Amino acid sequence: MISMIRGILSRIENNLIEIETETVGFEILMPLSDIEKLPAPGSTVRIYTYLNVREEELSLFGFLTRDEKDLFTRLITVSGIGPKGALGILSVMSPPDLRFAILAGDAKAIAKAPGIGQKTAQRLIIELKDKVSLDDGLASLAEDFTEGRTPEDQSARSEAAAALTVLGYSSSEALQALNGVETEGRSVEDILKDALKKLGR
Repeated sequence: MISMIRGILSRIENNLIEIETETVGFEILMPLSDIEKLPAPGSTVRIYTYLNVREEELSLFGFLTRDEKDLFTRLITVSGIGPKGALGILSVMSPPDLRFAILAGDAKAIAKAPGIGQKTAQRLIIELKDKVSLDDGLASLAEDFTEGRTPEDQSARSEAAAALTVLGYSSSEALQALNGVETEGRSVEDILKDALKKLGR
């Protein structure tokens, strides 16, 4: 199983990318929402992958986080949803939004994904409602959150996360709000202000 690929991003074309390693090039299908977050070609990227085997066809599907990959593997267990349907759902819904829609029984929101009708969305909710929670993926999100940070950055982020939980936000909400917030050389107060802006406060 090819679980992760790290290499040079050489091409982006619609929802397909190409990554070059030292000796091999991989074509990977990704959610459009992830495609928009990729750096320019020539950059080094790390993509979490799922290898789909179908008769004589092998397809690689890729994601920027383990959490997305985990949701993808759950989605394709639902009757009537294949890899491309799951990719379409993750192209228009973030993992937290998708979990919330499943738990809230919001088939209308899920049915907005390309190729997903109302009946399929309702089936998805029925089959996955007992298998997801709003705190799913918290461990992988926390790992993505701290990876590559200096100890000083991590300390400032940890203090800001603690402050958000004191304000009544869940650990999951705090990590999501702080994800992407610049911390280098900044005070906890400034980091917290940016996080609260993302939370709409």
